[in-house]
Amino acid sequence: MSLLVDWRGHAYRLDDRTPEGQAFWNDYFQREKAIYEQILANPKDVVKGTVKELAEKYDMTIELMVGFLDGIEESLVTPNNVTELEEDTMVSLEYDPEKLYRNMVGCDAEWLYTLPQWDNLLTEERKKELYKIERSSKTVVKPHKIGRNDQCPCGSGKKYKKCCGANK
Repeated sequence: MSLLVDWRGHAYRLDDRTPEGQAFWNDYFQREKAIYEQILANPKDVVKGTVKELAEKYDMTIELMVGFLDGIEESLVTPNNVTELEEDTMVSLEYDPEKLYRNMVGCDAEWLYTLPQWDNLLTEERKKELYKIERSSKTVVKPHKIGRNDQCPCGSGKKYKKCCGANK
């Protein structure tokens, strides 16, 4: 089994409404936050190493490090191909700041996108723009419904029910 399958099988089976699940996720989120505090504080220092080396560097188990890598994957400049990770796989944490910020907003990870380290990476205006872009990307806008007796939008001058809506 791959490390990613192991991580997802274990982590996503834990219900965060149970004491065991709450303890697991609280621990994971605190460790995740600590890593982000470090990598956001030094954006020019690209963190690289094997999965095992990074797990040791950040005082995590291999499983938790794989979870972190799974979470940051879409925000990386060069993806690590998390589906094929092994302990000795070389990985890079070089991230695109704007993608990472938007992904954090999209996941409702307020404990991450409100970190003070963002102030050195993105202006307040840019953070607001990215926040708005991400939030509006999930907003569903329903098109105006054409009434049966409304003029047909095709421009024929007929009622919708006698024109394009006749076959509906």
